[in-house]
Amino acid sequence: MQEKLKYFLPHIIAILLLIIVSAIYTSPVFEGKKLMQHDAVQAQAGSQENRKFHDEHGVWSGWTNSMFGGMPAYMIAGAYPTSLSSKMGQFFSSILPSPTNTIAIQMICMYILLLVLGCSSWLSVIGGIAYGFGCYTMIFIEAGHMSKIIATAYAPLVLAGVVLTMRAKYWLGAAIIAVGMGLELYANHVQITYFLAMAIVIFVVWEGLTLIKQKKVKQLITASIFMAVAALIGTLTHTTRLWNAKEYADESIRGTSELTISADSTEKLTSPKTGLDRDASFTYSSGVSETLTLLIPNIYGGSSQGGLTKNSETYKTMTYAGVDPTAAEDFVKKGAPTYWGPQSMGAAAYAGAIILFLFILSFFVVKSDLKWYFLVISTLFLAFGWGKYFSSFNYFMFDHFPLFNKFRDNKMSMVLMQMFLVAGAMLSLKYIFTEKPSFESIKKPLLISLAATAGLSLILGLLGGVFFDFVGQSDGSFEQMVGNKELGDAMKVAIRNDRASLLRNDGLRSAAFIILTALAIFLFLKNKLKANLAIGMIGFLVLIDFFSYNKRYLNNDDFMSKSIAEEQFVASPTDEMILQDKDLHYRVADFSGNFWSEAKPSYFHKSMGGYHGAKLKRTQELFEFQIAKNNPEIANMLNVKYFIFADSAGNPQAQLNTQAKGNAWFVKNIKIVANANEEIKALDKFDAAETAFIDKRFESQVKDLNIVYDSTNSIKLTSYAPNYLTYQSNTKTPQLAIFSEIFYRGNIDWKATIDGKPANHLRADYVLRGLKIPVGSHKIEFVFDPETTKNGNKIDLIASILMVLLVGAAFWMERKKNI
Repeated sequence: MQEKLKYFLPHIIAILLLIIVSAIYTSPVFEGKKLMQHDAVQAQAGSQENRKFHDEHGVWSGWTNSMFGGMPAYMIAGAYPTSLSSKMGQFFSSILPSPTNTIAIQMICMYILLLVLGCSSWLSVIGGIAYGFGCYTMIFIEAGHMSKIIATAYAPLVLAGVVLTMRAKYWLGAAIIAVGMGLELYANHVQITYFLAMAIVIFVVWEGLTLIKQKKVKQLITASIFMAVAALIGTLTHTTRLWNAKEYADESIRGTSELTISADSTEKLTSPKTGLDRDASFTYSSGVSETLTLLIPNIYGGSSQGGLTKNSETYKTMTYAGVDPTAAEDFVKKGAPTYWGPQSMGAAAYAGAIILFLFILSFFVVKSDLKWYFLVISTLFLAFGWGKYFSSFNYFMFDHFPLFNKFRDNKMSMVLMQMFLVAGAMLSLKYIFTEKPSFESIKKPLLISLAATAGLSLILGLLGGVFFDFVGQSDGSFEQMVGNKELGDAMKVAIRNDRASLLRNDGLRSAAFIILTALAIFLFLKNKLKANLAIGMIGFLVLIDFFSYNKRYLNNDDFMSKSIAEEQFVASPTDEMILQDKDLHYRVADFSGNFWSEAKPSYFHKSMGGYHGAKLKRTQELFEFQIAKNNPEIANMLNVKYFIFADSAGNPQAQLNTQAKGNAWFVKNIKIVANANEEIKALDKFDAAETAFIDKRFESQVKDLNIVYDSTNSIKLTSYAPNYLTYQSNTKTPQLAIFSEIFYRGNIDWKATIDGKPANHLRADYVLRGLKIPVGSHKIEFVFDPETTKNGNKIDLIASILMVLLVGAAFWMERKKNI
């Protein structure tokens, strides 16, 4: 027992230390404050209808009408009751408040990977800190991109399992892969998982070639089988989630469009759009020269807005010209366009000056060929981040590599790149503190690495004006902003001088951290500093480096009290007035804000707009072809009963839409159209109550229908739930009813019945549902009941049981070895 405690104690202390570091950085959450994250706020608003339904009924609805007229709710919020890895992910996330929990998990998983790579406990702590605080992590957290960070948090755990398995620790490695893969997919960020899978495949090939050369083919085959089975088990614990996502992806903007015309022209496209187009996918590309932000964070000004102080030239220029000092200070802190790089929004992908220094050093001192693997993967992920600025490579990948065109903002690959930079850096320290070479033997590598990092930092910091002009895309807006050409021109000069100053300060800063690290190594090798003290000094430098840098983006000011946070969702007088309307089901179009990328209205209403990274394809096309062109009939057919506009003072005001068509109606005419092109263009000028436009693929459902209009015919919604709608119809002749609901996987996921008997429904007016109604009085029901959920839950359960058995077998095998 004493021996086991002695073995585990350093790891327990190390993990507690990482948790404490995370807690210190995010200390306001322990005062009851919350981090106000844009995407998290949007997600909370968009999922409100579903959460309310869950609170009332104890189950999650698979569908919501809260955004875009309707979409699958499982793409916003939900639960997977039979998935063990989902339960584990929820449990680990619940131990600490957010975002303390995610940062801690990220550091702990990197700690595990570094232990597997042979690093000591304390070097693994340093590496965990460098991974948890490096390269976009805090920027993404501040924005609320939590699924990205959770996915990157568990990535090292998966890779650790792969390394162990390839090194013949089959059962332990497989168990870690299965658990790690399950937790990785729990994050629900397919793009990060995609990049991770790419890195793992390359690693397996890399190591596999080595095993073949060593004539260890049996080991390679055995490891491959264990890895494949383990990865499959971990993946299958998320069958429901992945299956739903796959079905949705095909129907979303990531899938293939049926249109061969563009919204701004009837000109034929060369082929239907498949996945995102290039512009959308590479909008956020990082410039090639911005790679230098890995070393010098503010080389391109850092953040898009603010970051300056009262000592800045911009502040002094503004106050000298008579601008109110408080207003000038607020501008330089929060609004000054310090970023001057090629992206529309700036943020530094800082990997850590010390980490880069040690990573370069690894090429000279680390004996393992892993260093070259780390270099290849880091270069590959960096190239992805360059996007359109390395078009010869990335456009090829976009056009030809599987799934690559499904993703946007590929520079998030650089967050995973940090894992390999840190691993290489820690292997350098492992060599130095384990082998303790003579200073003379590594003097040259140290000097080369110093020159490549500290030397470059000093040159760019001190002579930045020789290489850069510091001219930003937004500089021309100063004159318009201040309404004074002379002051505007003076501010241009001042902001460019401030940008030069930011580069100078950060260049010197990076050089200082690197030189101090090199000094610690020098003193250790010269026996002037004990190993533990030298490691502690380097760890402290890494911690200070990342803490001070990240506080520029995520700091205590970003946390708000609970009461202020709750004000995000306080109903306005206009909201309260609309909510007095007790109609079972109607929609609202809020044009007082950013209608098509704002989910806050969805917290109170069923909104025609919303916020989501992957909207339904036909919904997005309806927006581009019709809504964006102010076609009022689209709102009418979607039963938008209220419009919200901003008055002259910016306050929201409601307007009743008397032309809304209601929940369902009978049309007088049917017109069959040949394809999607004709169908969406037919909506340019039409009356939804008069004519329904139907694609010819649904013609068989209405070809024998002879509509006779009768004003006494009626159809009415009698009960509403997001996933279950009931109507009552009364007709004297057969009719075609059009429902103001989004057609999504009709007769597969959404199913219709008439008096309890299955009835096929069709798509009409590009996005709506239509159903042929027989004579008489009938009960019509629409139920959202996807097979993916029912069958997926069964597979989730089976895979979860297999995961438990695999972990149990691994535990037994490891225990058996140690007996």
